[in-house]
Amino acid sequence: MAGVNPNGVADFPAVPTHGGQFIQYNIFGNLFEVTTKYRPPIMPIGRGAYGIVCSLLNTETNELVAVKKIANAFDNHMDAKRTLREIKLLKHLDHENVIALRDVIPPPLRREFNDVYIATELMDTDLHHIIRSNQSLSEEHCQYFLYQILRGLKYIHSANIIHRDLKPSNLLLNSNCDLKIIDFGLARPTLESDFMTEYVVTRWYRAPELLLNSSDYTSAIDVWSVGCIFMELMNKKPLFPGKDHVHQMRLLTELLGTPTDADLGLVKNEDARRYIRQLPQYPRQPLAQVFPHVHPAAIDLVDKMLTIDPTKRITGTFPIPLIFFINS
Repeated sequence: MAGVNPNGVADFPAVPTHGGQFIQYNIFGNLFEVTTKYRPPIMPIGRGAYGIVCSLLNTETNELVAVKKIANAFDNHMDAKRTLREIKLLKHLDHENVIALRDVIPPPLRREFNDVYIATELMDTDLHHIIRSNQSLSEEHCQYFLYQILRGLKYIHSANIIHRDLKPSNLLLNSNCDLKIIDFGLARPTLESDFMTEYVVTRWYRAPELLLNSSDYTSAIDVWSVGCIFMELMNKKPLFPGKDHVHQMRLLTELLGTPTDADLGLVKNEDARRYIRQLPQYPRQPLAQVFPHVHPAAIDLVDKMLTIDPTKRITGTFPIPLIFFINS
């Protein structure tokens, strides 16, 4: 069990295993086992359905890294695919605004293991915590964060990859305000024919074509997510905090207008089209009037991101609009 050291920080005893080649820790009831090149102090920094993340020192590089334990990674087919996909993509991606893979830690027994440990560069927090905190964000902060998100997204899309789960908690930050996109477990190449079948995008950041069960979506879904994230940054609250699928669509149409038949070109599902036709006819609200405190150039950019018709939405490979970042 963890004790507390003289500095008031939880202290997790290190137990050598496998002839001293590995070290095992008990992190609040979670066994965490890494090779001996990763040394204390160990600090839990995140926990989720996938497992737990701890910071450790890589003694070979003298770098603090974030080590994610993906527990029972092979219990089901989808989790195994997601784990392998993330590792493969991170091994190939190399950009300042994409999290860097440092290591895939080998298991003690190569033929018998259930957990996967991935080491990445260590960051300080994520955008979700910043938005929810009492910390004030200047317009310059928001601009710089948006610039880095767009820069990273342009790189990802130029590699023909759709992230498919952009949200504030998947954007990490450090004390210098450097931003990194993480969590590529749902990302897929745009050319794969079966990539439309899985769950994608947390509801609040989900593009209308996904809400309408379109099986023909494109990288435009990531651009929609960025528009939602940026407005959340500027307002310190989610733009479309839907409680369920139907409520999400209602919030979206009340602000951006009810989709027309022309907007629904990619929606082949006739039930979805009928559902849209029976919705109240809301006009699109001028975003500059709804959000008068947001810079006009930023509103213009968000208007292009939050376009109902994905074919008219600005793309992730467009030239980053420097006028917003220069003139504000």
